Amino acid sequence: MRDLLRLPEDFRLGIVPASDTGAVEMALWSLLGSRPVDVLAWEAFGRDWLADVVEQLKLNATVHEAEYGYLPDLSAVDSSNDLVFAWNGTTSGVRVPDGNFISRDRAGLVICDATSAAFAVDLPWDRLDATTFSWQKVLGGEAAHGVLVLSPRAVERLESWTPPWPMPKIFRLTRNGQLNESIFQGSTINTPSLMCIGDLINSLEWAQKIGGLPAMIARADANADVIARFVETSPWLEFLAADPQTRSNTSVCLRIKDRRVPADHMAGFAKAITGRLLEEGIACDIESYRSAPPGLRIWCGATVVRSDLEALMPWLEWVCQVEIDNLGSLRP
Repeated sequence: MRDLLRLPEDFRLGIVPASDTGAVEMALWSLLGSRPVDVLAWEAFGRDWLADVVEQLKLNATVHEAEYGYLPDLSAVDSSNDLVFAWNGTTSGVRVPDGNFISRDRAGLVICDATSAAFAVDLPWDRLDATTFSWQKVLGGEAAHGVLVLSPRAVERLESWTPPWPMPKIFRLTRNGQLNESIFQGSTINTPSLMCIGDLINSLEWAQKIGGLPAMIARADANADVIARFVETSPWLEFLAADPQTRSNTSVCLRIKDRRVPADHMAGFAKAITGRLLEEGIACDIESYRSAPPGLRIWCGATVVRSDLEALMPWLEWVCQVEIDNLGSLRP
């Protein structure tokens, strides 16, 4: 995994409990509190981390928010503050285009939720300090376990700062004021399934065999391009991401643009589309996230076979037309 991600030699990588959520929580609870913090939030999970920072840790955060489909003003980030953000908004299909908004000379730490981005984006490690993801996303495999990557700056914070709040056992990254190195040498805080780890190793070996990180990125890009070419000519669907430069290449989110669909029928129209595709055995669980605008969310990560997405597109065309014809039977 270190090799695939092209991690610097002095970065630590460890397996932690509770998927990406657990990894993010560990970073927030263990690293924040010694200086002001900026939080970027433009979709569901970013807003979850914002709630943790403000409501649970009760820190006075500078909040940079945007509606679904947009990024907040990245230029407003204060490099003297700590920063919390999700690289790829899994529920909105909006990602940061690059890491250039993060200063290499920053004083604060950067905590980055990289789920749905790791292995599909070439992450700029010199701009990230605590990076989290769960391997069931782009790499593929079982859920339930997370990965935490720490820079030397993050380790220095852990060993020099003791948060004022009680620290649950599952979040503790230090022992007697020093980094618990065993976590980053193969030990785990709780006991993962060995079958899960075996499956992970298979995924890693497959990723190496096909060409490593560049090949993984190329596969995700090619998959997302299938949908982009379909959307160009679709009268019914458009990208939720307003700026093409911010479109995710993994969690591709679409919304309904056909004016024949009344606003109060949008949710029902989306459910009818995804329900019919499920009944036909074509696609499963591609409805937009529950808090996102009504539409579709199609996974395009590196483990998806491009020809399957190409086969899906005519079905999207067909089902949209069928449900447009059935609009009279829909109820808000």
